[in-house]
Amino acid sequence: MANSNQTFDLGVAGGGPAGLATALLAARAGLDVALVAPKAQEDHRTFALMAGAVRMLQRIGVWERVASSTAPLRTLRIIDDTGRLLRAPTVEFHADEIDLDAFAWNFPAGPLVRALEEAVADEPRITRFETNVSGVTPSEAGPILGLGDGTSVAARAIAAADGRGSICREAAGIAVDRWSYPQTALVTTIEHDRPHGFVSTEFHRRTGPYTLVPLPGQRSSVVLVETAKGAEDLMALDDDALGAELSRRSHRLLGQVRIAGPRAAFPLSGLLPRSFAQNGIALIGEAAHVVPPIGAQGLNLGLRDAAMLAECLTGAPDPAAALQDYDRRRRTDVVSRSAAIDLLNRSLLSDLVPAQAARSLGLFAMSRIEPLRQRMMREGVAPADATLPAIMRADDDTPSARFA
Repeated sequence: MANSNQTFDLGVAGGGPAGLATALLAARAGLDVALVAPKAQEDHRTFALMAGAVRMLQRIGVWERVASSTAPLRTLRIIDDTGRLLRAPTVEFHADEIDLDAFAWNFPAGPLVRALEEAVADEPRITRFETNVSGVTPSEAGPILGLGDGTSVAARAIAAADGRGSICREAAGIAVDRWSYPQTALVTTIEHDRPHGFVSTEFHRRTGPYTLVPLPGQRSSVVLVETAKGAEDLMALDDDALGAELSRRSHRLLGQVRIAGPRAAFPLSGLLPRSFAQNGIALIGEAAHVVPPIGAQGLNLGLRDAAMLAECLTGAPDPAAALQDYDRRRRTDVVSRSAAIDLLNRSLLSDLVPAQAARSLGLFAMSRIEPLRQRMMREGVAPADATLPAIMRADDDTPSARFA
């Protein structure tokens, strides 16, 4: 068993991609890190990581381990499939319009988690405790993590990457706002007859978006948002029937579709904390934000959390001041994106003509007004540099970017 008598610079609770990245970035920045998390279970999700997150993974030597599993998203296509009288025009955004090779790279979660696990195992400044957090006790020197095996770990600060039901967040006394949607997302992987051409297509439907995101080869990941009953009916279909239904709903854009992976369904909800750090505990990933699967924002936000926390703690003599800085610097990015996703999702559900008109007009404007179009593309990929961690910026030459 690892020595638990040491007081670490940072304790990280949670071993998902955001937690592993937090531990690795903090250790590369010179901090002694305790990572409290059992080995990750098999994860069948897919993630689309945007340019900033990819830059970060490149600079810490993780990207080369996962690159062969990825497919670039060079075009984003939005199709209004609501069938309503007021429908938006089909809009396509191309990455080369803003001098990018791709908006994002999509790949299964498994290779990313394995690559991060390997990098963590190779990092001498990380001590891993393969158990869960059972509780948190405040102290003058810093919070103490109680572990599932009965031991404890002391740290000057804690990164709570322990999910939407975070024990650490509750111990920090951070209140949250929660809400739910009358929607359920069905996710799976498909094979198809026609090439995707590295185009991610999002059909806007009355029940929510239906998104086809390229994977390597003639494969794509699917996120289909439905009513709870609609998702239940789809989950009850066998693979052949579900493939035929997905092909029909995509207007056979990719030809015949076949199910090529496990499927899952989960109800959509949202969560925002009143603070992103308090009482020695900083919130990371889904402990800090839960958003619907629209625009691939979830893990990208979580990795920005990880990079920003490591940046704020680097060389900081006072962890409390560093966490106040983290709270301030993450607030604008997380709150603004959560609000935008919520507004877009609710506009699809609304039967009010003004809401439909506003959504249609907005997409029309983005398709025709070049400055607005470029600004929206850049902001969709990443926030302005003022709120982006240095390690994710295109021009990374500041002293705070000592992670690679």
